[in-house]
Amino acid sequence: MPWCGWKAIIGVLRRKSRIAAALAGFLAVSTVWAQKPVALTISVVDKSGAVIAGASIQEAGGRLLGRTDTNGQLTIFCRIPCRLRIEARGFAGEFVEVSANTTVQLEPENTSQQVTVTAYRAPLGALESPATTRMLSEVALNTTAVPTMDGQMRQLPGVELFRRSSSLEANPTSQGISLRGLGSTSASRTLLTEDDVPLNDALGGWIHWEELPELGIDRIEVVRGGASDLYGSSAIGGVVNVVPARPTSTLGEVRSSYGGLGTYDTSARVETTFKDWGVLASGGAIGTDGFIQMAPFQRGPVDTVSNMHGQNGLFDAERNRGPLRLFMRGSGFNEARANGTPFQQNGTRLWRYATGADWQGARDASATLRLYGSTEHYRQTFSSISNAPTAADPTCTYRCGETPTRFTLVPVNELGAAAHWNQPIGAELLLIAGADVHDVRVWDREQTFGATAALTNLHDHQRDSAGYAEGMWTHRAWTLTASGRVDWFQNLDAHQVVWNGSTWAPAATQPPSRDETIFDPRMGVSRKLGGHWALSASGFRAFRAPTPSELYRSTQVGSKLTLPNSSLLSERATGWETGVASEWRWGTIRTSYFDTQVNRPIVAVTTNPNSSPILLRRENLGQIESRGVGIDFEAAPRRWLAVDGGYQYAHAIVSRGTQDLGNWIPEVARNMATLNLRAFRPRIGTLSLQSRLSGRQYDDDANLFLLHSYFRLDAFASHDFGSHLEFFAAGENLFDRSIEVSKTPTTTLATPRVARAGMQLSLGGAK
Repeated sequence: MPWCGWKAIIGVLRRKSRIAAALAGFLAVSTVWAQKPVALTISVVDKSGAVIAGASIQEAGGRLLGRTDTNGQLTIFCRIPCRLRIEARGFAGEFVEVSANTTVQLEPENTSQQVTVTAYRAPLGALESPATTRMLSEVALNTTAVPTMDGQMRQLPGVELFRRSSSLEANPTSQGISLRGLGSTSASRTLLTEDDVPLNDALGGWIHWEELPELGIDRIEVVRGGASDLYGSSAIGGVVNVVPARPTSTLGEVRSSYGGLGTYDTSARVETTFKDWGVLASGGAIGTDGFIQMAPFQRGPVDTVSNMHGQNGLFDAERNRGPLRLFMRGSGFNEARANGTPFQQNGTRLWRYATGADWQGARDASATLRLYGSTEHYRQTFSSISNAPTAADPTCTYRCGETPTRFTLVPVNELGAAAHWNQPIGAELLLIAGADVHDVRVWDREQTFGATAALTNLHDHQRDSAGYAEGMWTHRAWTLTASGRVDWFQNLDAHQVVWNGSTWAPAATQPPSRDETIFDPRMGVSRKLGGHWALSASGFRAFRAPTPSELYRSTQVGSKLTLPNSSLLSERATGWETGVASEWRWGTIRTSYFDTQVNRPIVAVTTNPNSSPILLRRENLGQIESRGVGIDFEAAPRRWLAVDGGYQYAHAIVSRGTQDLGNWIPEVARNMATLNLRAFRPRIGTLSLQSRLSGRQYDDDANLFLLHSYFRLDAFASHDFGSHLEFFAAGENLFDRSIEVSKTPTTTLATPRVARAGMQLSLGGAK
């Protein structure tokens, strides 16, 4: 019926009763709700008024409405008022609400307020957040000389792996990440997630840095400081959250490079959208033919190149229906590594899958659900190195021969679920609640060789169930947060059997079962001083549960063999931070003082430094402590120039216990600094420099093996040929410094100077 007919009926009813008036109101509201979307033209410009072509315009829920044309304009259809998110390469994103044709001005990247959600699972700006956060944008990731994620993250001060080597050459068991000077063992004291799904290896806690396709990452958010109150185990040093790329248009991209040491990196991505649906597929290959890591003056006939060759893939499908987003994601990763001798090798095959939903309600209420799992097969071979002459080389005096000692094959299954909910109460209070469960099952199959040849199978089952709640109160210039989480960690059903030559029999000593109930609170406060300054402080408790590898598996890097300890307890950390932040149109700067004490830290303690290999055993020591100062800054002194970096001083020592008291925490330098410059001119292209300075550190708990300080400079340059083709070149370690990685006691070195060249082709959509 036409509107005039409804109007006549309503007029009659209105004259008859008050009930009719209520009906009229209902019909009027229904008419407004059901009104057709109107056409609005959005123009996007920079602060000089120049148009920005290719800017993406999305609904607040994330659905792409389109991209601006060469005139910087896009006509959309929406029900007013429209809440939109506008983004463009090289510019900070902007949320706007429009009811008519509008011109939106975007600020260059690094000049407007940085907003992250990882620290408190709610959007907070740099001045409002009591936590220290940093973000690596898509531009920062794509203009870094190093192609791997761990190398890209080293742009941030205080970010280091367990060892200084690149993940392209490092054994996986040395790829745990360290923040706030807390170090790591094979496991990481920092949690890595992707869209609320944990990525730390379920077996050993290390990280597969090449697991995600390069073009499948949108940005990375880094939170320093304990965050177990919301994220649980491993978030002692902080949380690194990878925000994946989402399908927002129809496009295809290929990025490929090749260079020295046979280093290659190829990644492709295709995506398309149709009505409410979006599909994205990304994959690639990355690797290097490698180099001999052993220092030249200590090499022997047994030493060969360390290398890595891997493949990755990702598929994501999602549907957006108004405030609700549903998605399914699957990924695969395969790698093979040679670890410096003919027999020392390892490989990983890993499949991940996840599904879930994001709901955005009225007044910024939201809810998230994740269901995820993984299946992994990890294999590794171990050996001992002899200095005795061999028949093939009777004159050899050092690292002459190799004897296989052990082979392991470890299938791992992982399942998990997580849900959290945000609900504003009034204009100043936000409540957050959530729960998650993480279940890991490991089958460790090992064969030892030599005089003590044996065949053993071990099964282990770990489960972590938790619930948490947080309140965030914002009043004028104040932001107060309080949160707490209870974890129930269980290690159960551990069982080991041994092959006695004819049948499997239970081992004489079975691994113990145990469970721990752990409470982790956190409180924070920040106070804005005017429009540009803020003071903040926070205190926290955090924990890390021992991994199956630390409890039951021996690991070896070089000539160091670390034995497991089935009696390990979880690490417990107590810490606090305070800081000053300043934010201006030209950038931000944040200075903080931190102090974190870790009780019962799981460390590798040397038990026999004279054996071959050197023997270590995992133990719960008394206490380690890291306290110091961190400075982070991001600035854009010119429209075409961005500068960022910082400095960290960390006094990280063993502060309590009967062993190693007062010694430095292994693999932690007291002084670390970074400085990065990124310049862009449309006619010239992009030039990016990344520099890093790291002080001396020790490679062992006894502080016998000193690793000297180093400085490293990398460079990246690119030039666009039209709107779809880019050529680039990159150089790592330009001064070809000999950077010491380990002394076991033999010395290994990090990647020498490497140059690469490549191209990126983008078709359909904006580059």
